[in-house]
Amino acid sequence: MSEVCVVGGVCVDIGVSPCGASVPRDSNPSRIGVRIGGVGFNIARRLAELGHSVRMICVLGDDPFRRLIIAEAERTGVRLLPVSGRRSGVYVSVDDGAGDMSIAYSDLDDTERLLTPSALCGKIGIINACDACVLDGNLPSESIEYLADKLTVPVFADPVSTKKALRFLPVLGRLAAIKPNIYEARAMTGLTSPEDCAEGLLSFGCGAVFISCGAEGIYYAQGDERGRARTVPVRGNTTGAGDAACAKLIEGLLAGLPAAEAADNANRFAAEVIETAAE
Repeated sequence: MSEVCVVGGVCVDIGVSPCGASVPRDSNPSRIGVRIGGVGFNIARRLAELGHSVRMICVLGDDPFRRLIIAEAERTGVRLLPVSGRRSGVYVSVDDGAGDMSIAYSDLDDTERLLTPSALCGKIGIINACDACVLDGNLPSESIEYLADKLTVPVFADPVSTKKALRFLPVLGRLAAIKPNIYEARAMTGLTSPEDCAEGLLSFGCGAVFISCGAEGIYYAQGDERGRARTVPVRGNTTGAGDAACAKLIEGLLAGLPAAEAADNANRFAAEVIETAAE
């Protein structure tokens, strides 16, 4: 199995699932869950679950959430290399009652403020001793560019959001693969269809592009391969499914699988994660 270093965000996820139609400016009956997440940590967790050795460089706050995050990392087999901050990250997601995200709010200010090039320079040797590195868009732009310049291992990226996706534009030529959703891909390229977005990203030198298109599956483009891997129908909350798919994509690409097979495996793994969480 591979050794992978993830650099990015970890936070406390608060998930809200309304029990009925939401009424603005009122208290609404809901199911509320708390778990440890963050795009970077979710990818790290799933890679560890798949049997890989995983390190994660992240920010941990000096607050009660710190102990929860450390405990979850130990439970899932993710070895943390933390930078100390004032506050741990917090993410609040409200779904549409059917399991898909309606709106979300994130507070990972310390991740963006503290994971600077100066904080990362002493960890370059550790990352380059791994088989690959994964970056998420919670990193500040200057750190993404610094790591892209200093790393010698394959670099994979998950943009996180439409705004943060733009941080990867200057380093696309250094990436082995990127996995945006369709909205992030549109923000990065100014184009509309997944086919056009993928070609636009490839034109900047990115090695492979996998665009999550919700129920329409993953559109993939690598070398001469083009196509769409269809989703596996499931019922349940889809939060974190994209991160699970990203982990499985990385595993497949490191194993040298064709893009089509890697994308199909990613969809199947994401479905397993959703179904397991719903049990």
